[in-house]
Amino acid sequence: MTTLVAGIDSSTQSCKVVIREAATGALVREGRAPHPDGTEVDPQAWLDALRQALAAAGGLGDVAAVSVAGQQHGMVCLDERGGVVRPALLWNDTRSAGAAADLVAELGDGDPVCGARAWADAVGSVPLASFTVTKLRWLAEHEPDAMARTAAVCLPHDWLTWQLTGRAGGLDGLRTDRSDASGTGYWSPAAGAYVPDLLQRACGRQPAVPQVLGPTASGGQVGAEYRPDPVGQPGRGASVELGASAGVLLGAGAGVLLGAGAGVLLGAGAGDNAAAALGVGARAGDIVISVGTSGTVFGEAGQPTADPTGIIAGFADATGRFLPLVCTLNAARVLTAAAGLLGVGLQRLDELALGAQPGAGGLTLLPYLDGERTPNRPGDTGALHGLTRANATQENLARAAVEGLLNGLADGLDALTSAGVPAERILLIGGGARSAAVRQIAPAIFGLPVVVPPAGEYVADGAARQAAWVLSGADRPPSWAAGARAAAGAGGAGAGSAGSAGELYQADPQPAVRARYAEARDTAGSLPALSPDGI
Repeated sequence: MTTLVAGIDSSTQSCKVVIREAATGALVREGRAPHPDGTEVDPQAWLDALRQALAAAGGLGDVAAVSVAGQQHGMVCLDERGGVVRPALLWNDTRSAGAAADLVAELGDGDPVCGARAWADAVGSVPLASFTVTKLRWLAEHEPDAMARTAAVCLPHDWLTWQLTGRAGGLDGLRTDRSDASGTGYWSPAAGAYVPDLLQRACGRQPAVPQVLGPTASGGQVGAEYRPDPVGQPGRGASVELGASAGVLLGAGAGVLLGAGAGVLLGAGAGDNAAAALGVGARAGDIVISVGTSGTVFGEAGQPTADPTGIIAGFADATGRFLPLVCTLNAARVLTAAAGLLGVGLQRLDELALGAQPGAGGLTLLPYLDGERTPNRPGDTGALHGLTRANATQENLARAAVEGLLNGLADGLDALTSAGVPAERILLIGGGARSAAVRQIAPAIFGLPVVVPPAGEYVADGAARQAAWVLSGADRPPSWAAGARAAAGAGGAGAGSAGSAGELYQADPQPAVRARYAEARDTAGSLPALSPDGI
């Protein structure tokens, strides 16, 4: 009989579930459900979406193990009975930007540079508004009553895993993994331990935090030791009611609702980027570049990183190693903006870009359409340099947009390699990787061969692969062929050479294009955004 495992991706936008064969990774079935918009969300919405996605995927009745991966950094505060204190603040909620600056300066006795070094040394990262620790400081300052009721704080994937156990063990039953813990700002990947002083600094006290599990440890079993939270009986501290049935979590019939059989193992889970690395099969020497709404550049490393500039986030991975990561704000939306400006669709934008010569006739786009994080220029705007009558063509503008997008990601690649992260090839994923122009131009900008794996739900796939690993008890995760992991009918287009592991793209490096971009970035730059009042 074939053994099945499940992987869950609870992202910002939706919940995805994949059911795969444990031995081969072959896709058996899948389901999804949307999440509500917003930067603060009632966690019950995640559980509702999980139920819907599980139902669409046929339930867990024939599944032996499951793992949950999720969006990083989100702050879920719980009272002493496990009730949600307030809506969760997500990674993209920036109200804690001031708190982040304060925390950095404080650790340096008023000097932000010294403070940044101290944070990097302590936890491998300099906290930004996305990090959980900054959200806790904001809560302590702006909602002190909510902070006073907070008995424990966890992350989205921790909370969902706990729900799947039926909240076994109460708050003491909360579990997380290294990768997600490394994005809190109060857990050290290098030491493999929480830093209580930093949690105290943020909160003014020390709420309980989840136990951090190793990559192959089990987080329990689905439905074990269910402890219901009766309707209308919030825990002491008066948890706010977040929806009609926010206090009722899985319910006494959780196993029936989810279709779960007895003894379904739970993996430790992971943060979304670590799960994606596991799902895509990244190995040492691979740099994963994800071209989504934002861009992420990350790679496996044997040693932790500690970047005082804050460009590299020193995360842990889902295998016991490390996952240094760089994020850019501007990625796939650069393509949609350029297509809109030219009045064409994305396919035509590709055709135009590939019809121009490398360097776009001297046009260089700084793609800081939403400000930028790498480099740290939150107030900047996009800028087009080198425009002349001779190069003012649709083809060159399209090419400049693609090259600008890729050059911005290449800045992240440069940061990782400068920190000693090995880079032998690029694994290109995300919605923007569907662009033929991005695929074909990328190796020239990155200076490395580019592999575009078969399309798939890589975060959910990574969670499923972890579940299979936990089930096997082996020293290493199972080897799943990329072709087997791909969804039925999914695949890539483009001029690359195809194989079961994806399509390979190679091109001669274009250092002159990179140099011209660097010159525009470092000298000419771009203008700050206009205020709402205009000029």
